[in-house]
Amino acid sequence: MSSERRKPYPFDQIEPKWQAIWDERQIFHAPNPGEKNFDAAKPKFYVLDMFPYPSGAGLHVGHPEGYTATDIIARYKRMRGFNVLHPMGWDAFGLPAEQYAIKSGQHPAVTTRENVSKFKSQLKRIGFSYDWHREINTTDPRYFKWTQWIFLQIYNSWLNPKTNKAEPIKTYRGKNPDEVRLAYVADVLVNWCPELGTVLANEEVVDGKSEVGGFPVVRRPMRQWMLRITAYAERLIDELEGLDWPQGIKLLQRNWIGRSEGAEVDFKIDDKKIRIFTTRPDTLYGATYMVLAPEHSLVDLIVTEEQWPAVRDYREKTARKSDLERTELAKEKTGVFTGAYAINPVNDEKIPIWIADYVLLGYGTGAIMAVPAHDERDLEFARKFNLPIRQVVQPPGDEEPIGFVGDGVAINSPIIDGLPSREAIRKITAWLEERGLGKRAINYKLRDWLFSRQRYWGEPFPIVWEDGKHRALDESELPVVPPPLEDYKPTGTGEPPLAKAKDWIRYSKKAVRETNVMPQWAGSCWYYLRFCDSHNDKRFVSEKAEKYWMGGGKPGGVDLYVGGTEHAVLHLLYARFWHKVLFDLGYVSKPEPFQRLVNQGIILGEDNQKMSKSRGNIVNPDDVIEQYGADAFRCYEMFMGPLEQMKPWSMRGVEGIARFLARVWRLMMSENQAGQWELSPAVQEVDLTNPQRKILHATTKKVTDDIESFSFNTAISQMMIFVNAFTTAQTIPISAMQPFLVLLNPFAPHLSSELWEKLKLPGQITEQPWPGFDERFLVEDEVEIVIQMNGKVRDRMKMSIQASEEEIKNAALALPKIQELTSDKQIRKVVVIPKKLVNIVL
Repeated sequence: MSSERRKPYPFDQIEPKWQAIWDERQIFHAPNPGEKNFDAAKPKFYVLDMFPYPSGAGLHVGHPEGYTATDIIARYKRMRGFNVLHPMGWDAFGLPAEQYAIKSGQHPAVTTRENVSKFKSQLKRIGFSYDWHREINTTDPRYFKWTQWIFLQIYNSWLNPKTNKAEPIKTYRGKNPDEVRLAYVADVLVNWCPELGTVLANEEVVDGKSEVGGFPVVRRPMRQWMLRITAYAERLIDELEGLDWPQGIKLLQRNWIGRSEGAEVDFKIDDKKIRIFTTRPDTLYGATYMVLAPEHSLVDLIVTEEQWPAVRDYREKTARKSDLERTELAKEKTGVFTGAYAINPVNDEKIPIWIADYVLLGYGTGAIMAVPAHDERDLEFARKFNLPIRQVVQPPGDEEPIGFVGDGVAINSPIIDGLPSREAIRKITAWLEERGLGKRAINYKLRDWLFSRQRYWGEPFPIVWEDGKHRALDESELPVVPPPLEDYKPTGTGEPPLAKAKDWIRYSKKAVRETNVMPQWAGSCWYYLRFCDSHNDKRFVSEKAEKYWMGGGKPGGVDLYVGGTEHAVLHLLYARFWHKVLFDLGYVSKPEPFQRLVNQGIILGEDNQKMSKSRGNIVNPDDVIEQYGADAFRCYEMFMGPLEQMKPWSMRGVEGIARFLARVWRLMMSENQAGQWELSPAVQEVDLTNPQRKILHATTKKVTDDIESFSFNTAISQMMIFVNAFTTAQTIPISAMQPFLVLLNPFAPHLSSELWEKLKLPGQITEQPWPGFDERFLVEDEVEIVIQMNGKVRDRMKMSIQASEEEIKNAALALPKIQELTSDKQIRKVVVIPKKLVNIVL
């Protein structure tokens, strides 16, 4: 491949030059209110990427897709007269760096520093207009000091049910504040891998074994820090309404929270009772058995001696399964009878109590009434174990009643017989409440957030233990920094690695430090706030900076948030929860963090598979930039298709975009005999022709509209049309190139900056206002007319849209080609359809 083919224009010289200029002049630094060069007259626009975890592998071409989109928006908004906050940082705590430390002995901080350096150099090479002055790193003590500080605000708060807002714990009037704190300690079931000596997330357990190494995993209770996110469940659902998010993401959040209305009902067992939650109390008469989660505390109290061995064995088997495996719908149902019976409160019928792994202790009350006639799982279970099936809902029409789960009419239910399901639910619930047997209730699938990890590389908790009780450290003692260790391996006992640092643990003669660390989610719950004021060592964010950058008339502060759908639930939910606590306590001015959310699609390898090392289909952006330049890389990332869609990478596609950019360059530049580039003599101060003016204004309108609607691919297509229209022109009007380069700048900032300079245009291109367009020049004043003879197309011509039928007819008959074809023939008639065609009938 020739040098000219590989470098169709000198991007290898242009791009480093402009990146150095942007860095040196801090072109993209956004000053805060009160700082030098801050312009209070401009509106603000806060555009944010979901910041990356800096892995050792560096970027592949899928990562910068969203970053390119936000960079186009940031550059565009600056030209539209906004103060733009467009920052970047690093979500750098994480398991990979810790695992590398276990293998190599290298401190995770060293690995993280090297990875960040690699990522940053790659991002800079793509030419993103980040305000690097605001760069943050979640592993920096100056950052996680404030992560720990926010944890203390949560720890020292409770949700007052009267106001439905968080308040300082000192306002709680009860005896034990630990019962209501938003951060609390509980013994919860976790996935424990004895061989790895650590707790695993559900996703890391496959068929009862660890995903890494294939070692056995058991469920066991461990002391964990929990955050009471369930207290905010209702607000987390209701306050989605005012956000400009994709409906699919809102639905995912609502489903994850899982709000359901129904009734809590008490079933008696001798002198004890089991409380269940049901959304269908109208089916109580159809409850023919009960199921408890195998771990339910009541099991030990009610199991009969004869059934104990079977119950014990079943519990042991269940302990080796993850929640995901237990609730798999396609899984064969298993269970064991406890030997005990409960009394159904509506008919005093004795029904058997079973344990089964499809009922989880963490959902609802850990117990269900089973109505096999009207629940798919219960029906499958009843049929397997030969349990009674009793129809209590008559479906509409001739639907099969057994297995029917919708609304119908109550039958075989004396209190509510003949009532439609919704009315039956209301009546039976009132009946239960009158007799003290149950009550209306709202249940959530959402569980409190398990917030501790048995790791080393994470934020230590600002908590000490004394006489078996926890207490918060004073804010003056922050940050709590993890101590250096000889080795980072898990202890194997369930104690976290920090337990090895004996001197560090000993806080005082009586008190010891908490040895769990926070999860990686912690740092990403509030980073968007730190970006507003990243160097403040007195406050997590100043009031003035937060009010300005998070301000505006809508509930969310960040104007545009872009990232992958893999964070659609947990990250967004956790960040919203933290933000609401801070809002309730008066630390932030808005109830929501992110106003508009956009999710970019996945970029696949050239083989249409997800990029991965094992498939060998990863494309490194450095290689693409080396061959075609950063502008070609940026433009191709946006030209591949709609931002939200999944699409495969194609190096031939990059080559096509590179050719387009070379045409832009050659439109204004030419090579002299010495092989040097100089301004083309065709570039002149001349007036635009009408067609040129029209294509300029059409392009300006199209690119503007497409940027606003995130249709970046079609914006680039329109710019290609513009370049094609000028390629054959004898002279290239500067008055057309000047606004065109501004339009191109957000997409290809290096090339457009260089050409701006070569044309000796005033000021910096980054400081130019966005071009406007005049609708008058977009009006079609001519139309193409098709000329047919006996229905076959023979020619075409352009005519004024004002032309009369007679003028169109005469112009068509005067065309040389038509005269030649009709010279010796008789024309019988001429049919004219205005603005469309002329048909000459011979």
